[in-house]
Amino acid sequence: METPATASGDGDRTAGGAGWFGRGPHTPAPVTAPRDGHGSAPRSVPPQRRPAPPADAAGTSGTALLRRTMAEIEPIADTVTSYFYALLFLRHPALRALFPAAMDTQRDRLFKALLTAATHADDPVTLTAYLTGLGRGHRKYGTRPEHYPAVGEALIGALSRYAPATWGPGTEAAWVSAYTTISQIMIDAATADEMHAPAWWQAEVVAHEMRTKEIAVVTVRPDQPYPFLAGQYTALETPWWPRVWRHYSFASAPRSDGLLSFHVKAVPAGWVSNALVHRAHPGDVLRLGAPTGSMTVDHTTDSGLLCLGGGTGIAPIKALVEDVVQHGRRRSVDVFYGARRNDDLYDFDTMMRLQQTHSWLSVRPVVDDLAGLSGGLPEAVREYGSWHTHDVYLSGPPGMIRRGVDTMLGMGVPSHRIRHDSIEGLVGATT
Repeated sequence: METPATASGDGDRTAGGAGWFGRGPHTPAPVTAPRDGHGSAPRSVPPQRRPAPPADAAGTSGTALLRRTMAEIEPIADTVTSYFYALLFLRHPALRALFPAAMDTQRDRLFKALLTAATHADDPVTLTAYLTGLGRGHRKYGTRPEHYPAVGEALIGALSRYAPATWGPGTEAAWVSAYTTISQIMIDAATADEMHAPAWWQAEVVAHEMRTKEIAVVTVRPDQPYPFLAGQYTALETPWWPRVWRHYSFASAPRSDGLLSFHVKAVPAGWVSNALVHRAHPGDVLRLGAPTGSMTVDHTTDSGLLCLGGGTGIAPIKALVEDVVQHGRRRSVDVFYGARRNDDLYDFDTMMRLQQTHSWLSVRPVVDDLAGLSGGLPEAVREYGSWHTHDVYLSGPPGMIRRGVDTMLGMGVPSHRIRHDSIEGLVGATT
């Protein structure tokens, strides 16, 4: 099951504070904000400054100023993104090597991540959780503390150029403060992760099984122990597309032999997915990033599990079922396995064998062409009754996840019981 990612390589890190725009303690010279595109002079800011989000003269909070900027640039987001990268690579051309050939996709994710993080400046718990994963994940791209000032300069330059209606001293100070916090959290997360985990793992392909013309089950052996939890995912890089990383969910719970399996569907123009499905063979060596994701089972409760897996989204669902088996606790687990056509139920036999072995497990196939359901998998689940006491897990195409969340909420399932990894393109990514 495929999702986002990028580059490779790792470098030395410093453990000190980020300062202005995430500046490490050994980075020379204070950062100067770029010109705003209208001839105004650069503005210098002292290093190591971490102000709290300010309010402007009218008493507007820093977070409100950030969101006003976001609203102003939203209609021209593509233009702002392009300008951001033009500034970054013009002023710091060496950073271009950190980005893959699939530049358009990756650049959108990075810029969007920065903006998304900034709008959560008033929610430190959410902000820290979000950025900690990003900071750890960026290790495999070769990101170092000294890269953060360059990104911050380009961010301020792009926003000041394309948000003239909302830009001013208070707004600039709010973005400086937000980015300083963002970069510090990411640097700290990467530094802490470096103490106990590599930037990536080498993994040899030991089995490659075609399930359909476009779906393969790829099994690999990491070169060193790889700790993960059922329901999580990782970034994967192939030797044929260096620096291009895409995310896939683990298709099993942790195994005693240490092997890892992934379900991969080749998608149109999919660089990584097509390489894994149609080119990879036993003996090839891939690279894995660190495991991540929060769609894991809470084993401290006996609540029933409702699992919706669409397409290759059945991979982490199968892993969750195996995880329940390994913990030896009898709890009701209902799996709805969705597909557009009957032939797309490529792992149905595996799921049925699990059902035959465990009486607490129920597996129901839902095929759109046969059921004639306009709402697809989520609508089929609604027909089987109330699920408000269950923990709900959703994995599949983004549209299915969105409909599934709406359906569950409409049926009275509390939001804290609905679990999915809402990463753009979690299934059905384009590369």
